[in-house]
Formats: sequence, structure tokens, C-alpha cells
Amino acid sequence: MSTRPTLLVIAHGSRDPRHAATVAALCARVRKRRPGLRVEVGYLDFNAPRVPRVLERLSAEGVRNVVALPLLLTRAFHAKSDIPAVLREAAARLPLLTVHQADVLGPSLLLTGALERRLEEAGLRPGDHRSTGVVLASAGSSDPEAIAVIAEIAREWRRTADWCAVRPAFASASLPRTADAVRALRAEGVQRVAVAPYVIAPGFLPDRIAAGAREARADILAPVLGAAPELARLLLRRYDQAVRARSHGDAAALIA
Repeated sequence: MSTRPTLLVIAHGSRDPRHAATVAALCARVRKRRPGLRVEVGYLDFNAPRVPRVLERLSAEGVRNVVALPLLLTRAFHAKSDIPAVLREAAARLPLLTVHQADVLGPSLLLTGALERRLEEAGLRPGDHRSTGVVLASAGSSDPEAIAVIAEIAREWRRTADWCAVRPAFASASLPRTADAVRALRAEGVQRVAVAPYVIAPGFLPDRIAAGAREARADILAPVLGAAPELARLLLRRYDQAVRARSHGDAAALIA
């Protein structure tokens, strides 16, 4: 049995089969980048296996250390409440298993790099930045911290990538919606408007983002981040950070 902690990727889950397929493809890319690392997937809802069942199986197989990594781009309700609660409950029933919760994925330059990759795949040329306004379209949240993070990512991405403008938009819970952000950029005289979905996997809210882009006639609509190589690198970076924190005795991050 390896002493290296198992990586448990925690995804939200969806009724849309594209969601689980995307998570599986991303985890396959992670395994390819780090041979020998055991990578498991658990879901909070809709899909199987659920997180508690995965932890029970790992404990029964003799695994003693797990890094639980939320497949989330911001620290909103799921990262702050749902996932810690699920992990605490499981850890209380599995005293031989130590679970360390890793940080969420964002913000990260790897994510904005993945966004630029998807925009180029959708037809944007590298020389188009200065004449293009980007709508950074996320799923949305009622958590003010998460909304503030998206706004800061938009500001920083505009500065570092030399876009004409970058505006946040949200598919739920917050405003503006994608279509409204596209129209606002048009009203400001932006020549070209691109929509970059800041979401990992397809599903109901990403479809709403795409519908808003089409409704407002955005010039470019990028696909979701999906199993981009930048995301695989980022998952391993968060895993390594969690392992280092564990070795340094960062008890605050341990699920007890």
C-alpha cells in the first residue's frame, strides 16, 4: 500500500451525462500526468459514487490518507459548508482514515490560460485581444466572496491579457446575465465580443450561458473549460499544496 495520499476529486454532480463524462476525462488526464497516484472521484449529488461511499471503500481497502479536492472554481457554499460537512461525517465513522481538504481551484493563472485556449479554439486569434471585449461568464453564487473573486479575476485578466474589456456575468443568483453583459459591451462600442464560460463541465447553467451568448449575438462563444491540460496541472498543484500542508501539521485544514 502506497504511503502517498489518495487524491479524491469531489465533483458536484449533474443529471446531464456530459458532466460526469467531463470529470472522468479530466481525472484520466491527471492520472496520465502523475503515474502511480491513485485518483478517485466522488459526487455530492445526482451521480454515483457519492463521496461517503468512496471514503468507506478506500478505508476498507487499507487507505489511510486522502486529499479531498473540491472540483470548484471559487470558495462558495459547497466549499465552505457542504463538502466539509460531508467529510467530517465520514471521518467520524472511519477513524483509521485521515482526510485533508485541498483548496478550490481558483483563482489561478492556469485557469485564465485555459480560458484563452478555449477562446482560440472557438476562433479568436491572439492578435485580436485589443479589439475584443470578453464576458467572463460563471455559474453564479449568492456568496459575496465568490462574486468578488470573479470580479477581481475579470479586472486582472483584462490587465494581464490586454483585452479591450472583461466583464463578469452570471448564469444564476447574481447579475448581470450573459446576454446583458454582451449588450453592455456592444453599447460601449466594443468591436468584437467573446463569451468565455468560467465553468468546468457542461450542464444546465453552462447551457444557460451559451443561450445568453447566442441571444445577444456574441461574436465568439468558447466551450467550457472541460478536461483542459491546464486544469489537470492545477489539480495536481492543489494536491501537492495540500500534501505539503499536511506534512507541516496544518491542523486547520484537517477533517477531524
